[in-house]
Amino acid sequence: MATKKFTNLVPRLITGILGSAGIIFGVVYSEWLYFAVFFIIVLFSLLEFYKLSGIDGLLPQKTFGVASGLIIYCLSFFIERGTLPPRYYFLFFPFISFLFILKLYKQFERKPFTNIAITFLGIFYTAVPFALLNVAVFDKGVYNFEIILGCLLILWATDTGAYFAGTFFGKRKLFERISPKKSWEGFVGGAIFAMVFAYGASLYFTSLAPWQWLCIGWIIIIGGTYGDLVESLLKRSIEIKDSGDSLPGHGGFLDRFDGLFISAPFIVAFLEIIKF
Repeated sequence: MATKKFTNLVPRLITGILGSAGIIFGVVYSEWLYFAVFFIIVLFSLLEFYKLSGIDGLLPQKTFGVASGLIIYCLSFFIERGTLPPRYYFLFFPFISFLFILKLYKQFERKPFTNIAITFLGIFYTAVPFALLNVAVFDKGVYNFEIILGCLLILWATDTGAYFAGTFFGKRKLFERISPKKSWEGFVGGAIFAMVFAYGASLYFTSLAPWQWLCIGWIIIIGGTYGDLVESLLKRSIEIKDSGDSLPGHGGFLDRFDGLFISAPFIVAFLEIIKF
């Protein structure tokens, strides 16, 4: 039984270590590598989302959705960096509205507005959270890797703690209707591990006060858990196990970064509203 539980542990560890090392290096080394790393994550997350939508029989405007998601990510990066003035955010709205015009020229499409909605959903579910992270990364146009790195470490600690605690001690189902494997024991294990890392971040990353790091820790614990459940709901509705197979042991990009999709907006709202 124990062997069965850990059948994907080795590829999971290898992918996790290599992937996290690459992301950490990119985030710490320079703002441009940070930009490139998350540009790739946004790209593959969008491609996976629209691929899953196609499996479910929907017809989103894939090319348009991917381009729009990448544009909003790039706009937020260059605006928050100070390269472009904030008024350039308004470029996104006429561009996104162009989708309605494109659909007029699509023939033999039974539910065009459903497909428009799914196209928009892909943008706001996967690309907007990463675009918002640019707001947290730049403070008055100055790149600061501490906040994004701290958030990533806390998120990974949550996932790791939940995985091992759930595997060894998981009995009480957390949300059985959506994700039968998730347990309250896993949630508690992930929360404990995350708060340890949040406290550690407060000692080494002085961009935020210790209480702010602890608040972010709880945001990631709760938001990350719901993000995981929301992505499980998506996969369950399509009747698939993983969103993809591009990350051995982890599934796809949606599987790996689902915790950020929900927690990132809350983190940025907290940091922007609670300022001292």
